[in-house]
Amino acid sequence: MLEVLNLEVHYGGIAAVKGVSFNVRQGETVALIGANGAGKTSTLKAVARQLPARGSIRLSGEEINALPPHRLIRKGMALVPEGRGVFARLTVAENLAMGAYSRKDAGIHDDLAKIYALLPRLKERHKQVAGTLSGGEQQMLALGRALMGKPRLLLLDEPSMGLAPLMVQKVFETIRAVAAEGMTILLVEQNAKLALETASRGYVMESGSITLADTSANLLADPRVRQAYLGE
Repeated sequence: MLEVLNLEVHYGGIAAVKGVSFNVRQGETVALIGANGAGKTSTLKAVARQLPARGSIRLSGEEINALPPHRLIRKGMALVPEGRGVFARLTVAENLAMGAYSRKDAGIHDDLAKIYALLPRLKERHKQVAGTLSGGEQQMLALGRALMGKPRLLLLDEPSMGLAPLMVQKVFETIRAVAAEGMTILLVEQNAKLALETASRGYVMESGSITLADTSANLLADPRVRQAYLGE
């Protein structure tokens, strides 16, 4: 579904992403792991067209390099950004409605009911202003908002960042539930163990380059990954 070839991202004269290539097949969850500053978020933002980049990015075989970010949701891609990025002054219900802004079909109401069933905390707080939610609730709201666009590919950027352990568990239970329904997911996550336990395959980034690529099971067993990212 997603094919990235020779992706490069520069900040001035500094190369943050150096010729990265990877793919995500339909219906699978793929993790992109690495230390802070490895280039994970820059890679994801480039795929979502939020950063200028060189190289080829294809979604379902279509080159999307020249598309502006707001066009991508109509192509089937949605990003849940690092830091969540909810509309703080809007209510939960209004945030979810914003996720469906590009849709013209009659299924929005039914999909909202599905989101509330998947994330019952949002239903409980549907009239609450988003800026007053806890970090974990905002993460769930950002995920629900993205799903309201009916994407085929979901990009998740550091969904566990800043959350208490119990809320991290709940967020990842939701991610697994979404994946089980057939959603294709590219997951950027600093918690390597959690990411690889959630994904079927993974890529390891170091200093802007992909240094390892394998099944999640093999990466979890790899001594290099265990020493560098699992604290073993």
